Formats: sequence, structure tokens, C-alpha cells
Amino acid sequence: MSYKKMKLIRGLMLLAGAAVLGAMVMWLWNWIMPGLLTGAMTIDYWRALGLLLLCRILFGGFRGHGHHGSWQEKREHWQRWQAMTPEERQQFHKQRAANWCRPRNTEEKQDD
Repeated sequence: MSYKKMKLIRGLMLLAGAAVLGAMVMWLWNWIMPGLLTGAMTIDYWRALGLLLLCRILFGGFRGHGHHGSWQEKREHWQRWQAMTPEERQQFHKQRAANWCRPRNTEEKQDD
């Protein structure tokens, strides 16, 4: 399959996914919110898409492959890990623990 065709299919799948998610948000809102909150009104499809977009902006949902790295990057990391000796892996764990798991300051401030 050509690159352009793959991009087109990916774009169409993205639009179809957004349409389904918007319909789900609309359905859930109209089912739950008017009964839960007295002043809540039902919403139409476009407001549901706007609500979905607002939630995406505020809460950072829909995390895709770009956030955590691509599958090629993960494969390269895995290949490097597999090529390490047990001593190199142990050294890696020690370095990682030193950088990420720093001990907290255990001294408490005393009020006089």
C-alpha cells in the first residue's frame, strides 16, 4: 500500500473515531446529566464534539503513540536491552535508581 493511501486511510479512521466518540459523549450526557443535575439540558452532536475537544485540551486524553514514542523506538530500546550483558543491565538499573529514585530529605524542620 502506498504512503498516500495509508495516510488517507489513517485520516478517515481518525474522523470515524472522532464521530463515534462524539456520539458516545452526546448519548452519555443526555442519558446521565439531565437526571443528575436539575438545570442540565440535553446537548446536540456538535456540542458533544466540542465537549470532547474541551476535555482533550483540559485533561490531555487520547494519548497516542506520539506521546510515549513510536513502535520503532520501542523496538530499538528492546534490541539494545537484549544485547546487554547481565552486568550491563545491573549497572543500568543502578544508574536509573540513582537518577530517578533519589532519597527524600528526611530531616524535619523543627519549630522553635
